[in-house]
Amino acid sequence: MLDNIKENNILFLDIETVPELPAFEELSEVMQKLWTKKAKYFRKEDTPEEENFYEKAGIYSEFGKIICISVGIINNSTAKKKLRIKSFYSDNEKELLENFIALLNKSFYKQEHYLLAHNGKEFDFPYIARRILINNLKLPKLLNIAGKKPWEVKHLDTLELWKFGDYKHYTSLNLLTTIFNIPTPKDDIDGSDVARVYWEEKDLKRVVTYCEKDVIAIVHLYLRYRGEDLILNDSIEIV
Repeated sequence: MLDNIKENNILFLDIETVPELPAFEELSEVMQKLWTKKAKYFRKEDTPEEENFYEKAGIYSEFGKIICISVGIINNSTAKKKLRIKSFYSDNEKELLENFIALLNKSFYKQEHYLLAHNGKEFDFPYIARRILINNLKLPKLLNIAGKKPWEVKHLDTLELWKFGDYKHYTSLNLLTTIFNIPTPKDDIDGSDVARVYWEEKDLKRVVTYCEKDVIAIVHLYLRYRGEDLILNDSIEIV
């Protein structure tokens, strides 16, 4: 399948999410009750009920928000491939999403365009789409999949490509980059640190750097799937 897709028609992406508010106590009474009910599904039986696991709220689009979307585009028009990385980040999620939507509507709206992420079909793509609607914005064409047939949905997923039809197995990006000898993006923080770095350390830029490294890793994993060399650092531009 990948051989039939022009790689400069692919927008590689990764998102970073956090709980919408820094602490459970800051939620409205209604949302506290709804989160407590939600938490029951993943709380172990021997765990006290007062432990509400609010640090996990960022992975649920109803209780979290996006603080960064990093994207990458491959330029193969020259002898040596180049990769251009751009990030949309803000404390204001609506502003971030508006800028991301503007990119999609301007440059990634044709039939031959694709989105690609690791575990994107289960996480990144639906999360972005839900947060767009929650912020009362209009879905761009690439994310508006209602009523489309499976082959009409232009979403690629490096996790799904690795499964080869085995739907019961999850493989992390970190593991895949390791076995394919790709420089790891987890050299500073990982996903479990993002909420703390954002809400406690107030260091959004550090999260952005981590997100950008994830996109580079996803691009390199895609290239490995195609049996191609990695893009060298001097050919990667972060704008």
